[in-house]
Amino acid sequence: MRWWASRVARTRALLALSVATPGAMVTPLTAQQAAQRPAPARRSAAAAAPIPIVFVHGNGDHAGLWDNTIWRFESNGYPRDRLFAVDLPHPSASSTPTARESNRSTPEDQAAALAAFVTRVLLRTGANRVALVGSSRGGLTMRHYVRFGGGAAHVSHVITCGTPNHGVMALATMTPESEFNGLSPYLRALNAGSEVVAGVRFLALRSDSLDKYAQPTGAAMGAPTMATGVDARSPALAGATNVVLPGTDHREVAFGAAAFAAQYRFIVGRPARTLAIVPDSAVVLDGMVSANAGGQPTNVPLARAVVTVHEVDAASGVRTRVAVHRAVTRDDGRWGPFRASATARYEFEVAMPDSSVILHVYRSSFSRSSAVVNFRLPAPLAPRRDSVSVLMTRPRGYLGASRDTVHFDGVPAAGITPGVPTVDRALRWFAADTARTVRATINAETIVVRTHPQDRRRLVVAEFQQE
Repeated sequence: MRWWASRVARTRALLALSVATPGAMVTPLTAQQAAQRPAPARRSAAAAAPIPIVFVHGNGDHAGLWDNTIWRFESNGYPRDRLFAVDLPHPSASSTPTARESNRSTPEDQAAALAAFVTRVLLRTGANRVALVGSSRGGLTMRHYVRFGGGAAHVSHVITCGTPNHGVMALATMTPESEFNGLSPYLRALNAGSEVVAGVRFLALRSDSLDKYAQPTGAAMGAPTMATGVDARSPALAGATNVVLPGTDHREVAFGAAAFAAQYRFIVGRPARTLAIVPDSAVVLDGMVSANAGGQPTNVPLARAVVTVHEVDAASGVRTRVAVHRAVTRDDGRWGPFRASATARYEFEVAMPDSSVILHVYRSSFSRSSAVVNFRLPAPLAPRRDSVSVLMTRPRGYLGASRDTVHFDGVPAAGITPGVPTVDRALRWFAADTARTVRATINAETIVVRTHPQDRRRLVVAEFQQE
């Protein structure tokens, strides 16, 4: 374990250097501001206020997946200025905890970025500690920070949601050094001795049977005959409060209503008054634009992207008026603020700085304000002759044929398998003879989009808010 001790030492050094790293939703403080410690009266008020909560996304994800959870906290009276979601750079895991791979991150990288973000939250709020809530890999990042990166001094609560705390598999013969292998040196070190850290309260949320990354076989990952060495108990933590959320998939166990109820009760100490998202009196939207690089998401702000917002007819997807908002992103990648209508349907047109890719994202109505309406520009799809595609995504939950209705224009979508929900998207190609209206439906929600066959740079996405 000598190599691990050296990595821990390097992590601590990086944490000390990473305080100035920019982060989503928290404007970096100047050196002068950072030097101005809160006055005693302000510190006292900050200590009496609800603890700041930092939400940490999982592998390959971004901060925008937490908006329903943030809205539910707000709907129960939690102050908006105490709720933060971080965009960790290069969120896809490297092949091993020590590999330096382009556009990927090690556990050390993610923990350093989280530490920097927490530091800024503490400086901004005047609080002494934060609560951390993490989905999947985000839970490993939080545990790494608290155990190896000095985070225990700054964290009161850790809530892991569907986190593979004992691995997606535990096999000596398959990617033995992966951070997702329960037998790897990394997870052995993270779980050595006590699986929790003294002075910090831990809650581990897990599914009973539908988490694709906590299965006794590899069927959900395309290897049905492989015994993984783990089961539904993999996300549990010895010494933590462990709660099972029946019927939840790998994403719902973090972003769903039942997950919120458990998170709220654990942090606040009483049940939530409501699980509903209560409409806001005024809706202001903002977020960050990023892109992919080398086939991997970056979560790095993209400057000079052009974001145009169109109001559309909910039944046809046709634009009903001239653009209601247009912005060219700054160095921070932000495209707002945009004052929206809580009842309107919108199409967000997002163009790369060189216009090589133009993304058209159709969303449900926004009932509350959000600062994490993020857009990630993908690489262009390989075109098909005389065809254009429509993609529907459910980033806050997976899709399973045995429980979810997934249709394009009333026709079941391809690739949605029975059993454990394993995918969060469906794609269908349409003839490019003319622009057409397409109805994308998941369960009780329908989003209507329009195709753009005249320009193959344009990618059409129906993004569902439901978890």
